[in-house]
Amino acid sequence: MPAVTTAKPFQPRIERRTDPVSEADRDAILNAPGFGQHFTDHMFLAEWTPEAGWHDERIVPYGPLALDPATAALHYAQEIFEGLKAYRHENGSVWVFRPEQNAARFQRSAARMMLPELPIDWFIESIDALLSVDGAWVPGGGEKALYLRPFMFGSESFLGVRSARKATYAVIASPVGGYFDAGVKPVSLWLAENYTRASAGGTGAAKCGGNYAASLLPLAEAAQHGCEQVVFLDATEHRMVEELGGMNLYFVYDDGQLVTPASDSILDGIIKKSLRDVAADLGYNVTERPIAIEEWTEGVAAGRITEVFACGTAAVITPIGRLVWSGGEVNSAADGQAGPVTATLRRALVDLQYGRAQDTRGWMHRTGR
Repeated sequence: MPAVTTAKPFQPRIERRTDPVSEADRDAILNAPGFGQHFTDHMFLAEWTPEAGWHDERIVPYGPLALDPATAALHYAQEIFEGLKAYRHENGSVWVFRPEQNAARFQRSAARMMLPELPIDWFIESIDALLSVDGAWVPGGGEKALYLRPFMFGSESFLGVRSARKATYAVIASPVGGYFDAGVKPVSLWLAENYTRASAGGTGAAKCGGNYAASLLPLAEAAQHGCEQVVFLDATEHRMVEELGGMNLYFVYDDGQLVTPASDSILDGIIKKSLRDVAADLGYNVTERPIAIEEWTEGVAAGRITEVFACGTAAVITPIGRLVWSGGEVNSAADGQAGPVTATLRRALVDLQYGRAQDTRGWMHRTGR
């Protein structure tokens, strides 16, 4: 099984783009970036083989990858990815939120998908290296950021069900604004009663593309019912709440308790994990335990659950309003606004990421050279 390999010192070569996006065009993009629509001038690449370990680290112009039709990942889905953001603080410096946590999760995903585990220092240094070249692409103002997408795939060319003996690691970056078009407003969820995202012993805890592909059909079904996102139940009883197509969940109870679902098939979200500490600092009692769908629906109807919110790197914290299923619906944000606990936690986390609050835990990593 591929494992952490002893890598040589990180010394990327840099090949700069000869026709970078003009400053005026870049400024226009950063003024209204959308989400995942534009990409910076460069990308990071590195290769792995059992004989050479990690090598050929480089910054090159952003562009298409040349793949053989028999590339392993195209046939056997041997690939993983991460998502994190670079934030520009008021003084112009650039910071990344808890990259070592993403690096550790990247290693866990690699182990599950039989890919080589990238050393944590290489993960962080690859981000630093890309930002040292493309730092001007980090937007400022509002809640804009530069979304970083590290990913790895089996790049050996062969047909056969085994782990690839060659892997490619890459980092691309995209300036982003808000994830949802409506901004920080309660979103509606469709309950996936006929589909599951993952099962015990499966790949639910790994951040791999197959988990997200599995959510696309339920997401289309959600849109048909006027919902922006889909929520999944467990694969065994079809009763226990797991997560959304790309975000974790939190429930706020009338006694001030915060609860997030526990399951071996839920992705261990960096924002979810961080919110446990942020909420505790603000005096909230946070519990991670299994939650049945009846507890959600009956709890909202009875007023015991006063707020529900989703969390993840892309959307940060998003309030949940309607939960819709084939037999009815409940609404935990009938006034169309984020609840006070949701708003307080979101403000605390965002202020930390953008440098408006003191980083007492050392979560922010300063980058740029």
